[in-house]
Amino acid sequence: MSSTPFLSGTIEPDEEAPTLPHGKIGASSRASEPVVLVPGTTASGSAATGIGNVEEGGIRGILKQSSHPLSLFCLYLFRSAAIAVYVLCGLFTDNYVLSIVVVVVLLSLDFWNTRNVAGRTLVGLRYWNEVDEEGESSWVFESRDPSRPANVIDAKMFWIALYAYPLGWLALFIVSLLKFNVSFLPIVLLALVFNLSNLLGFTYADRDAQKRFASGIASSGNLLGFGFGGIGGQLVGGMMKNTLGRVLG
Repeated sequence: MSSTPFLSGTIEPDEEAPTLPHGKIGASSRASEPVVLVPGTTASGSAATGIGNVEEGGIRGILKQSSHPLSLFCLYLFRSAAIAVYVLCGLFTDNYVLSIVVVVVLLSLDFWNTRNVAGRTLVGLRYWNEVDEEGESSWVFESRDPSRPANVIDAKMFWIALYAYPLGWLALFIVSLLKFNVSFLPIVLLALVFNLSNLLGFTYADRDAQKRFASGIASSGNLLGFGFGGIGGQLVGGMMKNTLGRVLG
């Protein structure tokens, strides 16, 4: 009986495993082209959309969409600087007179800029007080032609500043009362007078502009683009004047 080695035969390989596909399933065979940004040109496609969305956000995007970015910037600069100096002046100097002078100067600049520059350029409104020969004072309001509406961003940011900053000064006034900080109360009161004066002035100027616009529509007898002449136009005009006059005060 011959002895045969146990492992004398050859070992046959197993069946070859099926090859799996490589790469992204469903992906396009065309390689994506790199985006090269060259000064003076803009990127196209999704890359340009992403970059545009980043640039349009925040303060930069607001100023970019504004028709008068310098006026809008100065409006918030003077108002924010006055509050910042009032709150942080104690951290940089102990000179009470210097702090008061800087805050008063900033408040004065803000009051003048808001009434004469920002209101006229951003929302097309102005107001001032006139004294006639008899010594009687009266308020005069000026508004832009309704056919030239203000920029939406400018108008929105203007009214936000007009209402938000008086609330900030009111909060500081309450804090000063609670802390019995009487020395700074006159400055806070002055800030409230300046801010509330502009708020009331432009509110009445805007209401006066709406009245004039309503009166112009009513007098022409043109309601929502439909003309009414003769007696019909007079009746519609009278109804419009009475109705809108009550609504607008």
